[in-house]
Amino acid sequence: MRILVSGASVAGPVLAYWLRRYGFDVTVVERAGSLRKTAGHAVDLFRPAVRVVERMGLREKIEAKKTGTDIVTLVAPRTGRRVDVKVANLTAAVSDEHIEVMRDELSTIFYEATREHVEYVFGDSIASIVEVSDGVEVTFERGDPRRFDLVVGADGLHSTVRRLTFGPEERFTTFIGAYLGVFSLPNYLNLDGQVLTYVDVGRLAGIYGDRHLGDARAIFLFHGEQIDYDYRDIEQQKQILRSRIASLGGEVGRLLEHMADSPAFYFDSITQVRMESWSRGRVTLVGDAGYSPGPAVGGGTSLAIVGAYVLAGELAAAGGDHVKAFTSYEREMHAPVLASRTFARGTARTLVPDSAGRLWAMVQAARLANALPTGLIRSLSKLQRGGARLHDEIRLKDY
Repeated sequence: MRILVSGASVAGPVLAYWLRRYGFDVTVVERAGSLRKTAGHAVDLFRPAVRVVERMGLREKIEAKKTGTDIVTLVAPRTGRRVDVKVANLTAAVSDEHIEVMRDELSTIFYEATREHVEYVFGDSIASIVEVSDGVEVTFERGDPRRFDLVVGADGLHSTVRRLTFGPEERFTTFIGAYLGVFSLPNYLNLDGQVLTYVDVGRLAGIYGDRHLGDARAIFLFHGEQIDYDYRDIEQQKQILRSRIASLGGEVGRLLEHMADSPAFYFDSITQVRMESWSRGRVTLVGDAGYSPGPAVGGGTSLAIVGAYVLAGELAAAGGDHVKAFTSYEREMHAPVLASRTFARGTARTLVPDSAGRLWAMVQAARLANALPTGLIRSLSKLQRGGARLHDEIRLKDY
C-alpha cells in the first residue's frame, strides 16, 4: 500500500516511521529544499509523546539533545523585580514525564531515523489531489504525477493538503487573540539553563540559550486584534513585531536589533484549527494540519506525535482499510484534541496577562510555584482531572 505524506517536520516523519514499520510503502514530500531551519523554538514532549519516541528507540537520542533549561526568570519592566521559577516545578503540574528539545533538533532526529527506509522528496509540493476508484492521482509543482493509495497532510497550520481537500484555510481556523515571533541570535548574554523573560500587560519577550546549537532564541508573544498580513512576507512580519514589542524595555531593544540579521525567523498568529472531521475519502490530516491547538501554547508537538502514532496504528489494525482506520483514528484523538484547544486558550491568557491584575496574579503564582516542593506540585495537580494534565490522561494503545 502506497501512502504519500506531505510535510517533513515532526508529524510527517513520525507517521512515516510507524507506517514503514507496519509494512506500508511511504513517500514524504516537503516544500523546503532540505530540513527546515526556521528558528524553531523549544518544544515540549509530555508523557504519551515520550512513550512514543521510546517505542521508536529514540528516547536516548532526544534526551541527549535536551535544552537543559532549569530556570525561568520573570522580569517586570515597570519595577525591575525578578522572580526565578524552577522549570521542574512548572512541568510537574503538567506531566509526570517531560523533555524539552529544540524543534529543529527533534525534526532532524526523526528524519535520520526514517531516511533509509522512506522516500523523501524535498523541494516540491502537492499541486492537486484527485481521488479515483482505486487510489489518488497526485500532481506536484515540479515532479511528475503519481498515484497513491492514501494521502496524509502533515504540513502544518497552513496545510496545502487541507486546502486542496477541504477548502480555504479561513473556514477551519480560529484566531485566539495572540501572536508568536521567534528568531535566532547570538547568545550574547551567555545564558545557560535559563530563560530570561520580560512580561507586561499584553506582551512578553524572552531569550534563552541552547547548549547544543551554540546560539540563542528570542521569543515574543503579544495580544491583539487579528492583523491582515502575508505569512510569507518576512519583512512585514518583523515590522509588526517591532511595533508591538519595542517599548517593552529591558533587553528587548537589543534583541530586536539582532532580528534584522537573524538567519532564521518565524512569525504567526496563535490560531487553532477546528474541524468536525479531518478525513475525507482517501485523504486525512495529522498534527497541526488537522487540529492545531495553537503554536507554543497547547502542546501541539506532543499531540502531533501521538496523532501520528495512532493514525499509523489504526491503519495497521484495519489491514489498510482506510474507511475503518480513519474513523477509529478520529475517535481515538477526539478527546485529546478538544482538551488541547481549551488548554491552549487558557495558556495564552496566562502567559500574556491582559490586565494589571492578571499580571500581579501571574507573578504571585510564580513565587508560590518556586516555593513548593516539586513532588507536592505534582500530587496537587493530579487531584484535578483534565486541564493542565490533559496529555498524561492519553492512554496509548498497543497496535
